[in-house]
Amino acid sequence: MSDTSNNFGSIVNMNGGRGNTGINHGTVVHNDSTAQDTELQAAVTDLVRLLNDLRPELTPDQAQTVENALPALTPDRAALRERGMILASVSQIAATVGEMGRPVVEALGRLLALLG
Repeated sequence: MSDTSNNFGSIVNMNGGRGNTGINHGTVVHNDSTAQDTELQAAVTDLVRLLNDLRPELTPDQAQTVENALPALTPDRAALRERGMILASVSQIAATVGEMGRPVVEALGRLLALLG
């Protein structure tokens, strides 16, 4: 027998460390969930701001509906997808206000696009 070692592949020696994932052989994993979360946060913040700006133009009932909807507007994709009726009612209110509500309708469109 010989003391020769035949290695026909990658050899990896890892001593300690954290988050070691091995060797990347040209496969790129692009995880843009952080960027998406940032975009979602910005879209929700923008929508809330626009709704607060719009409230003086609303009837008392419309303003109350918007007030009730605000706590549901969180940067949580799953929660927002489940709250489609709330988003629809806010969109409907914004559309009835006309030109003053257009920025809200557009912000809702951007938010819905992020939700997929």
